[in-house]
Amino acid sequence: MNTEKVIQAKAILRYARISPQKARLVADQIRGLPLEKAFNILKFSTKKAAGMIKKLLNSAATNAQNNQGADVDELKVAAIWVNEGPVMKRIRARAKGRAARIFKRTSHICITVAEG
Repeated sequence: MNTEKVIQAKAILRYARISPQKARLVADQIRGLPLEKAFNILKFSTKKAAGMIKKLLNSAATNAQNNQGADVDELKVAAIWVNEGPVMKRIRARAKGRAARIFKRTSHICITVAEG
């Protein structure tokens, strides 16, 4: 029977002001990668979500190191998912007194890192 403890830690960013569709594009690029490679991809990405996810990944790695005593060089992105948060609804004036809806979407981003 395998009795070794799996070290994992997570970090969550709630109400991020980016649409989930755009954040998932970046999340899909780093899923399952070692931390060093994931940071390298995020560092050179031009997407807005890359900066948010990079900070969140750093937080998850720090949580694993400080709370679980994990070795940072052994960590990888075990799971990352982006869920839809609340949508702020705004109005834009249109012709003839009409109005059009603007949806300002938010995201909840969660990253889990684990050794292995």
